[in-house]
Amino acid sequence: MLTRDKITEIYCIADDFCKEFASEFKTLPDNGRKHRNRSCEMSDSEIMTILLLFHFGTFKNFKHYCLHYIGIHLRNKFPKQMSYNRFIATQASCFHTGDVFYQHRLFR
Repeated sequence: MLTRDKITEIYCIADDFCKEFASEFKTLPDNGRKHRNRSCEMSDSEIMTILLLFHFGTFKNFKHYCLHYIGIHLRNKFPKQMSYNRFIATQASCFHTGDVFYQHRLFR
């Protein structure tokens, strides 16, 4: 497993990238659809960090990883965690940002 310092370093790199990405690209219009004003407690960089840790880790089951490793052992690193179902629904919102991050920062 990765050390807690390495997890913090990955989060900082992802957070810097998300801030840079948000300043470069503006969001698309919402096409007139109504949305609830629920704010996602976790940032895109936190979601991307959790996904990165899973893909480069040794876990084979994502649900077990979220509930038992992130939820218990890394509770202090991700204090505003959401439920597993909410996380799965929310991870699609940062897909484009994560895809660009993986291509340009990790796999040069």
